[in-house]
Order: sequence, then C-alpha cells, then structure tokens
Amino acid sequence: MEGGVALDTLELARRIVEVIADKKGEDVLLLDIREVSILADYFVIGSTTSERQARAIIEDIKRETRQSFDIRPLHVEGEPATGWVLMDYGGVVVHLFAPEMRAYYDLEGLWREGRIVVRML
Repeated sequence: MEGGVALDTLELARRIVEVIADKKGEDVLLLDIREVSILADYFVIGSTTSERQARAIIEDIKRETRQSFDIRPLHVEGEPATGWVLMDYGGVVVHLFAPEMRAYYDLEGLWREGRIVVRML
C-alpha cells in the first residue's frame, strides 16, 4: 500500500474517533490492524450509552465523512437497538457497541495483535 493511501485512512480513522468523542462516546479505541488482517487498515471501536446516542453518532460520522472526505460508508450493518452497528469505509471499519455487547464480542481481545493508535476512556 502506498504511503498516501495509508495516511488517508489514518486521517479518516482519527476524524471518526474525534466525532465519537465529541458526541460523548465512551472507551474509544483506534486499532491499527494492517499487520494482522486484510479486512481493513484500522478498526475504530466505541461504546454508546443509549440507542439515541448511537443514532446521533452514526449520523454525525456519515455527515462528517461526507463533508470532509467526500465518502460514504460502503455498508452499514446492524441497528442501535441490537447493541452493535458496523460501518464499513473500506480501509476503516467502525464498530459502535452497547457496553454489554462490546464485552460479549471482545473485539479488542480478538484483535489484540493489532497496534493501539489511540485510546480515549
């Protein structure tokens, strides 16, 4: 992968982390998985405290990525009511969880070989 492309996905991932933090998402993690997976370059994982908050974060991520990067998610899977929403931006995959679902699926444990870039508690 060329340096410019990797830098762009990192910039996108960092901006998504900022959006989640701005909307008071909790325990936000930016994980570099380039060395351990072909699925994506980065995972952004965050917890939400309510369906309403999750919906607001999802809409803000969509708006910000469209305005700042002129991109839309390739796919969105799940609903806030289920406790897990996945937003696929190709090189960046966003996982928003209700706390109990995050603990159950333990993506941090599953992808522990990835490198933590940012963690905001």
